[in-house]
Amino acid sequence: MEGIKILKNKKIYISFVVVLFITVVFTPISGRFNYHYQLGKPWMYETLIAPIDFPVLKTDEELLQERREKASTVVKYYNLDQKIEGVQRERMAAAFAQSNIDSDYLVALYENLSDLYRRGIISEYSNVTGKSMIIVEKNKRAVQMPEREFFDVNYASDFLKYKMTVDFPFADTDSIFDAGRVEQYIVPNMIFDQKKTEQMQLRAIDYISPTKGMVYTGEVIVSEGEIITADVYQLLESYKAEYENSISSTGHVGGLVLGRFIVFAMVLAMLFATIYFTNIWVFKGANRYLFILLLFTMVIFITTLVSERNVQLLFMVPYSVFAMYLLAFFKNSFAFPMYVLILLPLFLISSEGMELFFMNLAAGTILFVSHKHFGEGWLQFVNAFFIFIGLASIYIAFRLLTNGTLSTFDPVIFAYLAINSFLVVFAYPLVFLFEKIFNFVSVSTLKTLADTNTKVLLQFSNVAPGSFQHSLQVANLASAAVREIGGNDLLARVGALYHDIGKIKNPQCFVENQAPGISYHQGLSPMESAKQIIRHVDDGVELAKKAKLPEIIIDFIRTHHAKSQTLYFYNVYCNNGGDPQNKEPFTYHGNYPHSKEQVVVLMADAVEAASRSLKEYTEESISALVEKIIAARLAEEQLVEAEISIKEINAVKEMFKAQLMQMYHARIAYPERNK
Repeated sequence: MEGIKILKNKKIYISFVVVLFITVVFTPISGRFNYHYQLGKPWMYETLIAPIDFPVLKTDEELLQERREKASTVVKYYNLDQKIEGVQRERMAAAFAQSNIDSDYLVALYENLSDLYRRGIISEYSNVTGKSMIIVEKNKRAVQMPEREFFDVNYASDFLKYKMTVDFPFADTDSIFDAGRVEQYIVPNMIFDQKKTEQMQLRAIDYISPTKGMVYTGEVIVSEGEIITADVYQLLESYKAEYENSISSTGHVGGLVLGRFIVFAMVLAMLFATIYFTNIWVFKGANRYLFILLLFTMVIFITTLVSERNVQLLFMVPYSVFAMYLLAFFKNSFAFPMYVLILLPLFLISSEGMELFFMNLAAGTILFVSHKHFGEGWLQFVNAFFIFIGLASIYIAFRLLTNGTLSTFDPVIFAYLAINSFLVVFAYPLVFLFEKIFNFVSVSTLKTLADTNTKVLLQFSNVAPGSFQHSLQVANLASAAVREIGGNDLLARVGALYHDIGKIKNPQCFVENQAPGISYHQGLSPMESAKQIIRHVDDGVELAKKAKLPEIIIDFIRTHHAKSQTLYFYNVYCNNGGDPQNKEPFTYHGNYPHSKEQVVVLMADAVEAASRSLKEYTEESISALVEKIIAARLAEEQLVEAEISIKEINAVKEMFKAQLMQMYHARIAYPERNK
């Protein structure tokens, strides 16, 4: 009945429609390439004819090879310094000014030197084959020319001597050159520019054409039944890329929107159904349902934004953090199917959807397994390493599925995957933000609250030590039982530790805190005593709010007695002639428990308190006590709103019996030593 009431909440369906509208409107509207093919397999469709002209893309292997060639081929960049010629001519003229060398010879020498500088002199050749090209900047214009068009220093010196020997055969050119040390006036006037050389090399690598030809309209791309070779596979990949970039966006927009609407509606319906069948109480707390829808919407927005810039950057997105966020607030049995469903939009938005889905499903699965052991402190980096291994393994597997080799392996993607896995560590603090926004309690917060050194529990242990010890025993019973039925044992432990903190305000009212020989209730009427006992629930809620405990923990205080009676004082009242119908003064004003954890704490509280009154602790007496206490709670209809089955109640009873037997096991009496 309670589940039917929950489903009548209109907010559930309004939020469903809002999210559906957002996903349809704000995701890119484009068609999908509906052919599936694999290298080495036959084409399973009818003959495919090109409907438009499209370029043939180079394979990743071809592009990589061209990049390597460009990287290994360095085209040097030179700046021509025209001032050097004048400086060197003046130096040479000054050196020969006092000589008796024929003036015609000197004039020819100066002119030939100028010719060398006008042609250009470099320090030395970089390639003996003479096929190297260089870029020369002269008068702010850069021209690419063969390196052998210019002189290097040694060749220029030899050429000048040869030219003068030919022009003046009767002159002693060797002696003149040696005496005047002519070679010192031949210096490079083409200055190597290292910075511009590196820039030009990077440009050459970046400007590699991604295409290698065209397929024209009407040409056959692949015939029916044809085996898909590497060349045909690349034609299909090229056609697919052109289709997704241009053809798909020119289709019927109305049909594309309708198709997207139906698919996203189905995904959300699957999400809705999974919540209904696995944890319907999520709908009762609107914050939990809205949180799941927020994560679903975040996946869509992030995937859309990143894919519009560069599809490969999606390998860097740490989708596994969504598994961590779900794990922080929900049980594994519920969080895992939610994670699988919120990843489904990857199929619809990204061209690499299948690969991304399986990679991040693997990463999320690893996180579900390892986060419990490596989820705190520096161990989170160990967790990130495991996630990286999972991502990398699936990436390699998909490369092998493509053509049976790792020829399409891209090391850059590995770098992206490393960033992906380590971003999981840095995204963890968002758990605490979600905790505040949606009024959740994370696992980290529960672990902190479970520490008995917290301010509230320290005060509890000092002021009401007997009640505190009772709470510790209830916590042990409840956590063990909840773990047995698949609930949140940590939540049950924390709820049990704080369920009786209201006794801090009046500890002597409760027998477990009274000193021997002192009775707080002596002289009080049964109604007055019941009133003092009952108020510890309200006092506990007040103290919990003052200590800013989470609402989910305060609920344990409200529900641990539900609407039961203080039977001891009620029975005394009736035995003294009171009206048995007057139950109100003896009835707790709490709430009925609904979660498994609250139900188990209620039962554990009653069982542990009653077990202290047993005169002997045998298997029969403990079993009879547990059966009696829980049967009474069922008969009083204290569990009418509980989400727990009879099968689970029976499992809880058996666990209580086993735990109590261990707590009250027989001890050996030590013999006295003979004197």
